Amino acid sequence: MDISSHAQPTARIATARGRWILLATVLGSTLVLLGSTTTIALPHIGEDFSADLAALQWIVNAYMLTLAGLILLGGALGDRFGRRRIFVLGVVWFAAASLLCGLAADTGMLIAARALQGVGGALLTPGSLALIEASFHPDDRARAVGLWSGFGGIGAAAGPFLGGWLVDGPGWRWTFLLNVPLALACVPIALRHVPESFGTPPQTAAADTAHRQRGFDVLGTVLGALALGLATYTLTEARDGGVMIAVTAAGGVAAGIAFVLVERRRPDPMMPLTIFASRQFTSINLITLCLYAGLGGFFFLTALQLQIVVGYSALEAGAAMLPTTVLMLIFSSHSGELAQRLGPRVPLTAGPLICAVGMLMTLRVGNGASYVVDVLPALLVIGTGMVIFVAPLTVTLLSSVDDSNAGLASGINNAAARASGLVAVAALPLLAGMGPDAYRSGTAFDASFSRAMPLCAASLAIGALLAFMTLGKTSTVRHRVHWRAHGWLTEPPLALRLSHHHGNNR
Repeated sequence: MDISSHAQPTARIATARGRWILLATVLGSTLVLLGSTTTIALPHIGEDFSADLAALQWIVNAYMLTLAGLILLGGALGDRFGRRRIFVLGVVWFAAASLLCGLAADTGMLIAARALQGVGGALLTPGSLALIEASFHPDDRARAVGLWSGFGGIGAAAGPFLGGWLVDGPGWRWTFLLNVPLALACVPIALRHVPESFGTPPQTAAADTAHRQRGFDVLGTVLGALALGLATYTLTEARDGGVMIAVTAAGGVAAGIAFVLVERRRPDPMMPLTIFASRQFTSINLITLCLYAGLGGFFFLTALQLQIVVGYSALEAGAAMLPTTVLMLIFSSHSGELAQRLGPRVPLTAGPLICAVGMLMTLRVGNGASYVVDVLPALLVIGTGMVIFVAPLTVTLLSSVDDSNAGLASGINNAAARASGLVAVAALPLLAGMGPDAYRSGTAFDASFSRAMPLCAASLAIGALLAFMTLGKTSTVRHRVHWRAHGWLTEPPLALRLSHHHGNNR
């Protein structure tokens, strides 16, 4: 069932066609969410491969690096060559990479396969939401986005629980192999029921050809990914020192400078720097970097702490994190009203500070810790803080740019959050003094965890300070959040282009 990119979207949620479209996009986004739950399996992977801590960091970061570095390109490819086409390509790519992960014979192969997984995720993630925008009738679009986000949140909640069950049962390889049947279900549904669409439909056949033949910002994409990759390598391997670390650090800085210069001069940049002319947009992204660096480091280390130090099984560790996700699922959509009533400064200052307090409370989570007395209260406080700031962060971001740039702004913000989490996972073990074999000793890991949590809390506190100093007291918010639930803990939600069209249809 295919339609032209020029057609008015007509799909309705109440119809079988609309439900098939939703199922395809939910299955696609679930793949990426499951790809982010690998942390729960790291102790078992390390034991099987006799890997050091740096290898475990790369198993997480190889995926995050390619996903963060290529996600903007993935959206551009979908707009140019067809969102369904690129979405399906991403699903197939992700499934093939997942199969390689499940069959990996050593850490090198697993890390390479994880990098390929991230490429697939970057291709399918922007298309998952863009297909809903392009397929559903405007009257149903906001509800469709709400259902997509809600089911995705349920997937985010189930991911660590399911991953833990697989790790303790058939083994960690099945946390990757599970993606294959999901992808095999998603692809035929997408091909049969999801209409094809393109960005900015051309008006003539000649314009259509020119539209698809225009060059991509390949150089900008490569330089951005290279800067991020070199920075990650430097931070991950810095404990060994040596000339190579100095070279990669200098190379990362040079690649970052070159990226800015290319984006400034290129006529069609991947990330047009003019969008940063908005002071509020720049502030929100700086705040995002601080907040999601703290959260990324926290969720990475806590999943290990619960298993290595407290003695939880993988299933118990995955289930332990569930309350934070549940809080986000239930209350996140309502907190967008805070930014409208109170202005962005209050929720974006108070929410991160509450999160920071919760992270300091995890200092009680050590050997012999009680879940009810020590673990659960900290997670509830962190979840409450996230509920307060996540939706206001998104709606304030959308209000900082023109409506035509809403999708681009959301993509940049999402990529920034993923990149900051990537850097945190690379840097925190170094800053906390974790040795290569720290995860093999409960005592050593506990000591490092106690040094790392104040650093995560400090990152959130810096974000709160930036919000207090740079955002206004009064409301500048023109948009309402257009997702009914959000349970994704390590990145802000992607937003629709022209999001103000959907605010009244929630």
